[in-house]
Amino acid sequence: MEESISAEIEFTVEFYDVDSMQVVWHGNYIKYFEKARCVLLGKIGYGYLEMRESGWAFPVTAVSAKYISPLTFQDRVRAKAILVEYENCLKIKYELYNAKTGRLCTKGESTQMAVEIASGESRFVCPVILRDKVRALPGGEGA
Repeated sequence: MEESISAEIEFTVEFYDVDSMQVVWHGNYIKYFEKARCVLLGKIGYGYLEMRESGWAFPVTAVSAKYISPLTFQDRVRAKAILVEYENCLKIKYELYNAKTGRLCTKGESTQMAVEIASGESRFVCPVILRDKVRALPGGEGA
């Protein structure tokens, strides 16, 4: 990929996402990654419903997060998902920013493995439908 394919979403930290210190509980950052990932998959045109309809599932096999600066109750968050790999697995990097200050608060990465739903077997190459959709986008190899 010459230029990265990415997508962003903005949202407000809700009360139910924070601990007693009004700081986002560490596990909720993974949920924020998921919000950005869903927007990215939608941009690609291959969200979870399209995956299932085409006979594929993509379970998360690894996820990591680096906490840099806390997000707190009612902060406005800008979550960015960046496609890193889509041929052998689905690998996505994440950046969470405080939208008001522009400060990077958290970064991370997830890896998802292609699984054929009918057989339940993992595949070490992503399905053609995903690869074709990515390559058709601006920034994709076929663009």
